[in-house]
Amino acid sequence: MLEVLLRVVVVLVAFLVVPLLVGQVEHKTMAHMQSRVGPMYAGGFHGWAQLVADGVKFVQKEDVVPTAADRTVFKLAPAVALLPYLVAMLVIPVGPGLVGQDLDVGIFFVLAVMGVGVIGTLMGGWSSANKFSLLGGIRVAAQLMAYELPFVLAAASVAMAAGTLSLTGIVAAWHPWWLLWQGIALGVFFVAGLAELQRPPFDMPVADAEIVFGPYTEYGGLRFALFILAEYAGIVVLSALTTVLFLGGWHGPFSDTVGFLWTLVKTFAVAFVVIWVRVAYPRMREDQLQRLAWQGLVPLALLQLAITAVGVVVTA
Repeated sequence: MLEVLLRVVVVLVAFLVVPLLVGQVEHKTMAHMQSRVGPMYAGGFHGWAQLVADGVKFVQKEDVVPTAADRTVFKLAPAVALLPYLVAMLVIPVGPGLVGQDLDVGIFFVLAVMGVGVIGTLMGGWSSANKFSLLGGIRVAAQLMAYELPFVLAAASVAMAAGTLSLTGIVAAWHPWWLLWQGIALGVFFVAGLAELQRPPFDMPVADAEIVFGPYTEYGGLRFALFILAEYAGIVVLSALTTVLFLGGWHGPFSDTVGFLWTLVKTFAVAFVVIWVRVAYPRMREDQLQRLAWQGLVPLALLQLAITAVGVVVTA
């Protein structure tokens, strides 16, 4: 019981701290890429406490629920959007033996709970009794249906190559040449993951120039803060999952002793790419998004599955 409690506490601390670090990195990275300084005052050195200050601000705001809203669904939506990413962190291995719970079907478990996280955004859009929120929710549904398939197919290719559904087993079976063999799957998985998280350039559900702020239009205060935290937690989970499936997880020099550091470094490197993509690319149109998924990513994912199947048969 003590070991289980300790694992839960560690995961909770990581869940609360790491997304805030990613958020702060996003603030500063975007600022420098746009030739400005970004947060500078909260907490002193380079505004390191800006997100904490934002959280305090959100807590102090009044909790408003629209009169015509479905109050129960409206209030539950932020928690439904946030908690799946906490559950996903439980099964992602950080180092040799450093995992909250090593499941035999860990990869399917993570993909399933990440899909549940999108349901929270759908709930917020439907329950707000706002036409812009409803339109944003419909866009979320369309985006989920389009990109869930290539997302799962890319992950299935890695599981086929490793011969296991366990995330720990996939890291143990990883070789550097996977970057070439599973290169197509890596690209498909990362792009589809960005779309699942509704990150730019796939942020049509929250396009402020078109539909105010999409599913989050009627939200404020702490509930809005939970949606923002869910976004950053999603970045962490996507980056960590990309690291485990494609970049070797804890593999690196002296991995027996500092393997967890390699996982963290690779995860933050992938998170930086997520932030860089936000600054570098403009928002896509809905027709472009659907065309990319069905005519681009799905055929590429199926091609990768065929290549992986041939490779497994040849090397068996």
